[in-house]
Amino acid sequence: MTTAQHKIGSGFGATSTADDVLRGIDLTGKLALVTGGYSGIGLETTRALAGAGARVVVPARRPDVAEQALTGIPGAELDELDLADLESVRGFSERFLASGRTLDMVIDSAGIMACPETRVGPGWEMQFATNHLGHFALVNRLWPAIAPGGARVVSVSSRGHHFSGIRWDDVHWRQGYDKWGAYGQAKTANVLFAVHLDKLGRDAGVRAFALHPGGIITPLQRHLPKEEMIERGWIDEDGNVLNPEGFKTPQQGAATQVWAATSPQLDGLGGVYLEDCDIAEPAPEGEERLGVKDWAIDPEQAARLWQLSAELTGVDAFAA
Repeated sequence: MTTAQHKIGSGFGATSTADDVLRGIDLTGKLALVTGGYSGIGLETTRALAGAGARVVVPARRPDVAEQALTGIPGAELDELDLADLESVRGFSERFLASGRTLDMVIDSAGIMACPETRVGPGWEMQFATNHLGHFALVNRLWPAIAPGGARVVSVSSRGHHFSGIRWDDVHWRQGYDKWGAYGQAKTANVLFAVHLDKLGRDAGVRAFALHPGGIITPLQRHLPKEEMIERGWIDEDGNVLNPEGFKTPQQGAATQVWAATSPQLDGLGGVYLEDCDIAEPAPEGEERLGVKDWAIDPEQAARLWQLSAELTGVDAFAA
Protein backbone atom coordinates (compact mmCIF):
# COMPACT_ATOMS: atom_id res chain seq x y z
CA MET A 1 0.00 0.00 0.00
CA THR A 2 1.36 3.42 -0.94
CA THR A 3 1.61 5.98 1.87
CA ALA A 4 -0.09 9.30 1.12
CA GLN A 5 2.22 12.31 0.90
CA HIS A 6 0.17 14.35 3.38
CA LYS A 7 0.53 15.46 6.98
CA ILE A 8 -0.64 13.10 9.70
CA GLY A 9 -0.78 15.64 12.53
CA SER A 10 2.11 14.30 14.58
CA GLY A 11 1.86 16.97 17.26
CA PHE A 12 5.49 17.95 16.73
CA GLY A 13 6.83 20.80 14.64
CA ALA A 14 9.75 22.95 13.53
CA THR A 15 10.89 23.76 17.07
CA SER A 16 10.69 20.18 18.38
CA THR A 17 14.03 18.67 19.38
CA ALA A 18 15.36 15.14 19.05
CA ASP A 19 14.83 14.65 22.78
CA ASP A 20 11.22 15.84 22.42
CA VAL A 21 10.33 13.22 19.81
CA LEU A 22 12.04 10.47 21.82
CA ARG A 23 10.25 11.24 25.07
CA GLY A 24 8.73 8.01 26.35
CA ILE A 25 10.55 5.85 23.79
CA ASP A 26 12.98 3.23 25.14
CA LEU A 27 15.62 2.14 22.61
CA THR A 28 17.43 -0.25 24.92
CA GLY A 29 18.73 -3.20 22.89
CA LYS A 30 18.38 -1.35 19.57
CA LEU A 31 21.32 -0.80 17.21
CA ALA A 32 21.53 2.25 14.98
CA LEU A 33 24.01 3.32 12.33
CA VAL A 34 24.37 7.07 11.74
CA THR A 35 26.65 8.29 8.96
CA GLY A 36 28.00 11.71 9.78
CA GLY A 37 27.08 10.96 13.38
CA TYR A 38 29.97 12.95 14.81
CA SER A 39 29.22 16.43 13.46
CA GLY A 40 26.31 18.86 13.22
CA ILE A 41 22.85 17.30 13.32
CA GLY A 42 24.41 13.85 12.99
CA LEU A 43 26.16 14.29 16.35
CA GLU A 44 22.91 15.44 17.96
CA THR A 45 21.21 12.37 16.47
CA THR A 46 23.85 10.10 17.98
CA ARG A 47 23.49 11.81 21.37
CA ALA A 48 19.71 11.53 21.36
CA LEU A 49 19.57 7.88 20.29
CA ALA A 50 22.25 6.88 22.79
CA GLY A 51 20.45 8.83 25.48
CA ALA A 52 17.33 6.76 24.81
CA GLY A 53 19.30 3.55 25.27
CA ALA A 54 20.40 2.63 21.75
CA ARG A 55 23.87 1.59 20.73
CA VAL A 56 25.04 3.75 17.83
CA VAL A 57 27.65 2.86 15.20
CA VAL A 58 29.24 5.98 13.76
CA PRO A 59 31.28 5.43 10.59
CA ALA A 60 33.63 8.37 10.03
CA ARG A 61 35.89 9.69 7.29
CA ARG A 62 37.92 11.46 9.99
CA PRO A 63 38.12 8.96 12.88
CA ASP A 64 40.39 11.20 14.98
CA VAL A 65 37.89 14.06 14.84
CA ALA A 66 35.00 11.67 15.45
CA GLU A 67 36.65 10.08 18.45
CA GLN A 68 36.96 13.46 20.14
CA ALA A 69 33.38 14.46 19.28
CA LEU A 70 31.93 11.20 20.61
CA THR A 71 33.77 11.33 23.93
CA GLY A 72 31.30 10.96 26.76
CA ILE A 73 28.47 9.52 24.69
CA PRO A 74 27.72 6.07 26.14
CA GLY A 75 26.89 3.43 23.56
CA ALA A 76 28.58 5.18 20.62
CA GLU A 77 31.18 3.21 18.69
CA LEU A 78 33.41 4.29 15.85
CA ASP A 79 34.65 2.81 12.59
CA GLU A 80 36.22 4.24 9.45
CA LEU A 81 34.27 5.00 6.27
CA ASP A 82 34.70 7.34 3.31
CA LEU A 83 31.44 7.44 1.34
CA ALA A 84 33.22 8.82 -1.73
CA ASP A 85 35.38 5.68 -1.91
CA LEU A 86 33.48 2.49 -2.78
CA GLU A 87 36.34 0.31 -1.53
CA SER A 88 36.03 2.02 1.84
CA VAL A 89 32.28 1.35 1.78
CA ARG A 90 32.94 -2.30 1.00
CA GLY A 91 35.54 -2.59 3.78
CA PHE A 92 33.31 -1.04 6.41
CA SER A 93 30.34 -3.17 5.37
CA GLU A 94 32.35 -6.39 5.48
CA ARG A 95 33.64 -5.56 8.96
CA PHE A 96 30.14 -4.85 10.19
CA LEU A 97 28.61 -7.97 8.62
CA ALA A 98 31.38 -10.06 10.20
CA SER A 99 30.20 -8.86 13.62
CA GLY A 100 26.96 -10.80 13.11
CA ARG A 101 24.83 -7.97 14.46
CA THR A 102 21.58 -6.64 13.02
CA LEU A 103 20.63 -3.01 12.50
CA ASP A 104 17.31 -1.58 13.64
CA MET A 105 17.94 1.91 12.21
CA VAL A 106 20.17 3.24 9.44
CA ILE A 107 20.28 7.04 9.23
CA ASP A 108 22.14 8.35 6.20
CA SER A 109 22.97 11.77 7.64
CA ALA A 110 26.42 12.48 6.19
CA GLY A 111 26.68 14.85 3.27
CA ILE A 112 28.46 17.70 1.55
CA MET A 113 26.92 20.86 0.14
CA ALA A 114 27.74 23.27 -2.68
CA CYS A 115 31.38 22.26 -3.01
CA PRO A 116 33.66 23.40 -5.84
CA GLU A 117 33.67 21.04 -8.81
CA THR A 118 35.38 17.90 -7.57
CA ARG A 119 35.75 14.48 -9.17
CA VAL A 120 36.06 11.16 -7.33
CA GLY A 121 36.39 7.54 -8.43
CA PRO A 122 35.94 7.20 -12.18
CA GLY A 123 35.21 10.93 -12.59
CA TRP A 124 31.97 11.06 -10.63
CA GLU A 125 30.68 14.43 -9.40
CA MET A 126 31.50 14.62 -5.69
CA GLN A 127 28.09 15.53 -4.29
CA PHE A 128 26.20 12.86 -6.24
CA ALA A 129 28.90 10.32 -5.38
CA THR A 130 29.05 11.08 -1.65
CA ASN A 131 25.50 12.04 -0.79
CA HIS A 132 23.80 9.42 -2.95
CA LEU A 133 26.00 6.70 -4.47
CA GLY A 134 28.03 6.09 -1.31
CA HIS A 135 24.89 5.67 0.77
CA PHE A 136 23.27 3.55 -1.95
CA ALA A 137 26.22 1.16 -1.90
CA LEU A 138 26.37 1.17 1.90
CA VAL A 139 22.71 0.26 2.45
CA ASN A 140 22.79 -2.41 -0.25
CA ARG A 141 25.93 -4.00 1.17
CA LEU A 142 24.51 -3.88 4.70
CA TRP A 143 21.12 -5.24 3.63
CA PRO A 144 21.74 -8.74 5.12
CA ALA A 145 22.15 -7.04 8.51
CA ILE A 146 19.13 -4.74 8.29
CA ALA A 147 16.56 -6.33 10.57
CA PRO A 148 13.42 -7.57 8.84
CA GLY A 149 10.09 -6.85 10.47
CA GLY A 150 10.74 -3.39 11.83
CA ALA A 151 13.98 -1.77 10.69
CA ARG A 152 13.93 1.71 9.16
CA VAL A 153 16.29 3.38 6.71
CA VAL A 154 16.30 7.18 6.83
CA SER A 155 17.72 9.18 3.94
CA VAL A 156 18.53 12.77 4.89
CA SER A 157 17.70 15.03 1.97
CA SER A 158 16.88 18.75 2.16
CA ARG A 159 14.76 21.45 0.60
CA GLY A 160 17.74 21.71 -1.74
CA HIS A 161 15.99 19.03 -3.79
CA HIS A 162 13.85 21.93 -5.10
CA PHE A 163 16.94 23.18 -6.98
CA SER A 164 17.16 20.31 -9.46
CA GLY A 165 15.69 17.01 -10.49
CA ILE A 166 17.95 14.26 -11.85
CA ARG A 167 19.90 15.39 -14.92
CA TRP A 168 19.53 12.12 -16.72
CA ASP A 169 21.66 13.21 -19.67
CA ASP A 170 24.52 14.38 -17.42
CA VAL A 171 24.26 13.15 -13.83
CA HIS A 172 27.92 13.92 -13.18
CA TRP A 173 27.69 17.54 -14.33
CA ARG A 174 30.47 17.23 -16.88
CA GLN A 175 28.87 20.12 -18.76
CA GLY A 176 28.31 23.44 -17.04
CA TYR A 177 28.90 22.52 -13.40
CA ASP A 178 26.77 24.46 -10.94
CA LYS A 179 27.42 23.76 -7.25
CA TRP A 180 23.84 24.42 -6.13
CA GLY A 181 22.31 22.52 -9.03
CA ALA A 182 24.56 19.55 -8.30
CA TYR A 183 23.61 19.71 -4.63
CA GLY A 184 19.94 19.81 -5.59
CA GLN A 185 20.28 16.75 -7.81
CA ALA A 186 22.03 14.82 -5.01
CA LYS A 187 19.26 15.73 -2.57
CA THR A 188 16.60 14.67 -5.07
CA ALA A 189 18.47 11.38 -5.38
CA ASN A 190 18.26 10.94 -1.60
CA VAL A 191 14.47 11.13 -1.78
CA LEU A 192 14.14 8.85 -4.81
CA PHE A 193 16.39 6.31 -3.08
CA ALA A 194 14.00 6.12 -0.12
CA VAL A 195 10.97 5.86 -2.41
CA HIS A 196 12.31 2.79 -4.21
CA LEU A 197 13.99 1.17 -1.21
CA ASP A 198 10.67 1.30 0.61
CA LYS A 199 8.99 -0.44 -2.31
CA LEU A 200 11.64 -3.17 -2.35
CA GLY A 201 11.87 -3.63 1.42
CA ARG A 202 8.31 -3.28 2.66
CA ASP A 203 7.43 -6.97 2.20
CA ALA A 204 10.25 -7.75 4.62
CA GLY A 205 8.94 -5.12 7.01
CA VAL A 206 11.78 -2.66 6.33
CA ARG A 207 10.55 0.87 5.65
CA ALA A 208 12.38 3.89 4.28
CA PHE A 209 11.88 7.63 4.63
CA ALA A 210 13.51 10.78 3.29
CA LEU A 211 13.40 14.18 4.92
CA HIS A 212 14.37 17.83 5.12
CA PRO A 213 15.90 18.49 8.55
CA GLY A 214 15.47 22.25 8.29
CA GLY A 215 17.99 25.02 7.83
CA ILE A 216 20.80 24.75 10.36
CA ILE A 217 24.18 26.47 10.51
CA THR A 218 26.61 23.54 10.88
CA PRO A 219 29.90 22.39 9.33
CA LEU A 220 27.82 21.49 6.24
CA GLN A 221 28.43 25.09 5.16
CA ARG A 222 32.22 24.64 5.16
CA HIS A 223 32.50 24.98 1.36
CA LEU A 224 30.64 28.30 1.30
CA PRO A 225 32.74 31.48 1.35
CA LYS A 226 31.94 33.80 4.23
CA GLU A 227 31.07 36.48 1.68
CA GLU A 228 28.38 34.27 0.14
CA MET A 229 26.76 33.57 3.51
CA ILE A 230 26.79 37.30 4.28
CA GLU A 231 25.22 38.03 0.89
CA ARG A 232 22.51 35.45 1.55
CA GLY A 233 21.80 37.13 4.87
CA TRP A 234 22.71 34.09 6.94
CA ILE A 235 25.48 35.71 8.98
CA ASP A 236 26.87 39.16 9.65
CA GLU A 237 30.44 40.40 9.16
CA ASP A 238 31.42 38.95 12.54
CA GLY A 239 30.00 35.52 11.73
CA ASN A 240 26.91 35.83 13.92
CA VAL A 241 23.86 33.92 12.66
CA LEU A 242 21.14 36.37 11.57
CA ASN A 243 18.40 33.74 11.26
CA PRO A 244 16.34 35.35 8.47
CA GLU A 245 15.12 31.94 7.32
CA GLY A 246 14.25 30.61 10.76
CA PHE A 247 17.38 28.53 11.23
CA LYS A 248 16.99 25.65 13.64
CA THR A 249 19.38 24.66 16.39
CA PRO A 250 21.27 21.40 15.78
CA GLN A 251 19.01 19.74 18.36
CA GLN A 252 15.93 20.85 16.41
CA GLY A 253 17.60 19.91 13.12
CA ALA A 254 18.13 16.35 14.35
CA ALA A 255 14.49 15.92 15.37
CA THR A 256 12.93 14.90 12.05
CA GLN A 257 15.45 12.17 11.30
CA VAL A 258 15.18 10.81 14.83
CA TRP A 259 11.37 10.90 14.54
CA ALA A 260 11.60 9.09 11.19
CA ALA A 261 13.78 6.36 12.67
CA THR A 262 11.86 5.74 15.88
CA SER A 263 8.32 7.11 16.00
CA PRO A 264 5.45 4.63 16.41
CA GLN A 265 3.33 7.22 14.56
CA LEU A 266 5.05 6.01 11.36
CA ASP A 267 4.43 2.30 11.91
CA GLY A 268 3.13 0.76 8.70
CA LEU A 269 4.08 3.84 6.66
CA GLY A 270 7.04 4.55 4.39
CA GLY A 271 8.38 5.83 1.11
CA VAL A 272 7.50 9.45 1.90
CA TYR A 273 9.33 12.73 2.42
CA LEU A 274 9.14 14.37 5.85
CA GLU A 275 9.74 17.86 7.24
CA ASP A 276 9.26 19.42 10.68
CA CYS A 277 8.52 16.02 12.23
CA ASP A 278 5.57 15.22 9.99
CA ILE A 279 4.91 13.95 6.50
CA ALA A 280 5.31 16.86 4.08
CA GLU A 281 2.72 18.08 1.64
CA PRO A 282 3.39 18.11 -2.12
CA ALA A 283 5.02 21.42 -3.10
CA PRO A 284 2.65 23.71 -5.03
CA GLU A 285 3.75 25.10 -8.38
CA GLY A 286 6.31 27.84 -7.79
CA GLU A 287 6.97 26.89 -4.15
CA GLU A 288 10.73 26.90 -3.46
CA ARG A 289 10.91 26.19 0.26
CA LEU A 290 8.21 23.92 1.63
CA GLY A 291 6.94 20.49 0.65
CA VAL A 292 8.29 17.96 -1.79
CA LYS A 293 8.66 18.35 -5.55
CA ASP A 294 6.87 15.78 -7.69
CA TRP A 295 10.14 14.79 -9.42
CA ALA A 296 11.55 13.59 -6.10
CA ILE A 297 8.71 11.15 -5.31
CA ASP A 298 8.03 9.85 -8.83
CA PRO A 299 8.17 6.03 -8.57
CA GLU A 300 9.29 5.65 -12.20
CA GLN A 301 12.21 8.00 -11.71
CA ALA A 302 13.00 6.25 -8.42
CA ALA A 303 13.21 2.88 -10.19
CA ARG A 304 15.31 4.40 -12.98
CA LEU A 305 17.75 5.94 -10.49
CA TRP A 306 18.02 2.66 -8.59
CA GLN A 307 18.99 0.84 -11.80
CA LEU A 308 21.54 3.51 -12.72
CA SER A 309 23.01 3.50 -9.21
CA ALA A 310 23.32 -0.29 -9.24
CA GLU A 311 25.15 -0.12 -12.57
CA LEU A 312 27.52 2.60 -11.35
CA THR A 313 28.33 0.99 -7.99
CA GLY A 314 28.12 -2.66 -8.99
CA VAL A 315 25.94 -3.35 -5.95
CA ASP A 316 22.26 -4.33 -5.76
CA ALA A 317 20.95 -6.37 -2.85
CA PHE A 318 17.71 -7.02 -4.73
CA ALA A 319 19.13 -8.18 -8.07
CA ALA A 320 17.45 -11.31 -9.34
